[in-house]
Amino acid sequence: MNTRGWNLPAVAILASYSATIAAANWASTVLPAVAIADLQIPAGAFFAGLAFTLRAGVQEFLGTRPALVAIAAGAALSGLIASPRMALASAVAFAISELAAFVLYAAMRHRNRVAAIGLSNTLGLLVDSLLFVPLAFGSLTYLGGQIVGKVATTVLAIGVLAIVRARRRADPA
Repeated sequence: MNTRGWNLPAVAILASYSATIAAANWASTVLPAVAIADLQIPAGAFFAGLAFTLRAGVQEFLGTRPALVAIAAGAALSGLIASPRMALASAVAFAISELAAFVLYAAMRHRNRVAAIGLSNTLGLLVDSLLFVPLAFGSLTYLGGQIVGKVATTVLAIGVLAIVRARRRADPA
């Protein structure tokens, strides 16, 4: 679906994207890591994984320019929400990873949107994690958990999108 306009769904996705960025930074700053099996998952990872899917939605509904502005705004917002170290780590990782995911999604979206979201999210979460974890925490201790948390959120989001897409195809009215 490519509406490319400022309608209610587009504004809702943009607002959700902004809220998710703020939530990821807030959670990474004030909430403890979540222990699952032998992994320590920074709480913000669950929100950060969703941000990649929502950015693809902004890109799809509003177009290239608004998506790039949203990425820049998200990087700036990262600097306002978190502690100075977390803010710098988040802004750097967010800007670079979102731009990488943006480029891959743009190149693939006309072939298969769900696959484009999945692959661009995967690239984004890997780049983000590899940059964010050592900058924010000073070590790679949380790297595995960061990736697992983002993958879990991405899989859930893509699963929901795939179901919605299948339902729309089954009932085009």
